[in-house]
Amino acid sequence: MKEQQESKPKKPNILVRLIALLVTAALLLGALVLVVYRDRLNLDALARWFEYRNLETSESGEAVPFSHAGGRQANFAYLDSGVLLASDTGARYYSFSGELYAEEVRNLEQPVLTHSSGYGVVYDAGGQDLFLFSGVEEAFHLTLDSGELLSARVNDSGWLAVTSHGGGWRGLVTVYDSSYNTEEPPIQIRLSTTFVVDAAVSPDCKTVAVVTMGQEGGAFQSQIRFYPVDSQEPSAVISLGNTVVLDLDYEDGLLWVLGEDQVSAIQEDGTASGVYTLGRNYLKGCSFSGDGYALLLLGRYQAGSAEQAVIVGPDGTELASLDLTANVLDFDAAGRYVSLLTGDRLDIYTSDFTAYSSLDQTQNARYISLTDSGAALLANSQQAWLYLPS
Repeated sequence: MKEQQESKPKKPNILVRLIALLVTAALLLGALVLVVYRDRLNLDALARWFEYRNLETSESGEAVPFSHAGGRQANFAYLDSGVLLASDTGARYYSFSGELYAEEVRNLEQPVLTHSSGYGVVYDAGGQDLFLFSGVEEAFHLTLDSGELLSARVNDSGWLAVTSHGGGWRGLVTVYDSSYNTEEPPIQIRLSTTFVVDAAVSPDCKTVAVVTMGQEGGAFQSQIRFYPVDSQEPSAVISLGNTVVLDLDYEDGLLWVLGEDQVSAIQEDGTASGVYTLGRNYLKGCSFSGDGYALLLLGRYQAGSAEQAVIVGPDGTELASLDLTANVLDFDAAGRYVSLLTGDRLDIYTSDFTAYSSLDQTQNARYISLTDSGAALLANSQQAWLYLPS
């Protein structure tokens, strides 16, 4: 019998190796180019094209407006799947073309709308009803058995922090995960000696920041308490003195806090990352919705409109500023963009106030909600529509 010869392994084809090397180098070079020249290549424009390619727009970049229910105290929010409206007549959730996904027709005396990228919450401040919308539906409805709603905030994962008082407690914070099981929430914090006014869940859903108000030594004091969602004891507490907390936003490992005369960025261990004081200026507006910065509107006088827009970093430094020459009706921040809406013009900037896009003749728009890609939701008292920068 002939002995079978062992087959020798074939040497890699040198041409194949060369092609693989060139492909790898091209991919690395392409990634580097995308990072370095992101603004010039306008990757967000490409993202907008993919997301809204089936949406018909005019030469100016505006989609066909659709009619909405309107109402007093109206507020709008852009969600990943549609447009959410809150007003004194309830909550409505529309597609970008105006199809009504869901609605709650209610008499809301003080309607409040808060949202993350894919979730929106409408509730009646001082009332007992709360509605959460996501996807193409109403995902959760909460009615308190007793007490009053003070605040509700939802993160990008759908975790919801609801703050209320009553029922024998000065403050009650209930955190719901994305299953919205009211029988077994991840954590419920009850405080009987101090008031709770607000709360927010961290992006990783491991911590809830709670804002309290009380007295210490006869003096008014605000505190931020960080609770792990599996513990009834705070892991860190920071005092804000007599600052009244007006707004807050939880980013990765950092809590932005708005006071009447300062903006603070606080780390989860309770140390302050930075504080920006308004000095002699008065606060006219603030948005924490951008990535890694705060947008402030400031004025020199208590009465009157804003005269300056300021970008503040988490270390408390002023990163950019812009003098305002017209009355700002509405404003927003998202991703790396900020937007200012005046009586007849919309201006969109990058977060260093470099001009990105502008729109004249805004059809009497009075509301704006910006997206991470730079697209904008505009609305007036009767209609809403999308604007896609070219």
